[in-house]
Amino acid sequence: MILGKFWHAVMAQINKLANLFWTADPIAQMQYEYDQAVAQLKEGREGLEQYRALVERVTRQVSTAQRHVANLEAKVKAYLQAGDRETAAKFALELQKARAELTENQEQLKLHESAYNNNLTKIKHAGGKLAKVREKIQKYDAELKMSKAEAEMAKLAQSFDFDVTTDFGQIEAVIQDKISLNRAKVRVASDLSSDGIVDVQREQAMEQALADQALRQFEMDMGLVTPETSAVADETKQLGPAAQTMDAQTQT
Repeated sequence: MILGKFWHAVMAQINKLANLFWTADPIAQMQYEYDQAVAQLKEGREGLEQYRALVERVTRQVSTAQRHVANLEAKVKAYLQAGDRETAAKFALELQKARAELTENQEQLKLHESAYNNNLTKIKHAGGKLAKVREKIQKYDAELKMSKAEAEMAKLAQSFDFDVTTDFGQIEAVIQDKISLNRAKVRVASDLSSDGIVDVQREQAMEQALADQALRQFEMDMGLVTPETSAVADETKQLGPAAQTMDAQTQT
């Protein structure tokens, strides 16, 4: 009983494995079955060729027997016309045996011809079915590949939706995070660079004042201006264009 259960368990696993290989690549399985059928059909054709050789041999025997019967009939007639009945009887007995043999050969030939034609019809029919099977294999192979391609395209189209649950969506989120981080770095750098702008402007104003003083000192040293005119020019510059205009109107 235990051995029986063990045997059934082993056979069940073997059957499971066989079904796995059977369904793994159905096109290859169909092609294997087709090749097996083609091999069997080839063997059948070779057998049919050998059988046809037998039919041809029996056909030759019938033809030979027919000529032999015709020859004996001619001899019997000739000896009867010559009045030699004893010899005619001898050939008549031989003719009787020859006719019996001819009838037997003809019956065999008829049976062999019928069997040959039946097998020929079967092989032709099998060949036609194999041709249809070959067409089906090619059709199923193309349809199976096309369905796989359509399935892959459907998965790819779903991925291109950039849903957050897909790989493309997750990659897009990572890219956007990197872009945001880079922009944040630029903004922080810009904000930090504006902290010392007031000090820079003050330093530039101081350098401009020192340059103006150096220029006035150069003009006085060279006698281009006197201290009095230099003071007036400085006052005018400090007043600005609007103050100069009001001063001019007052003097008028």
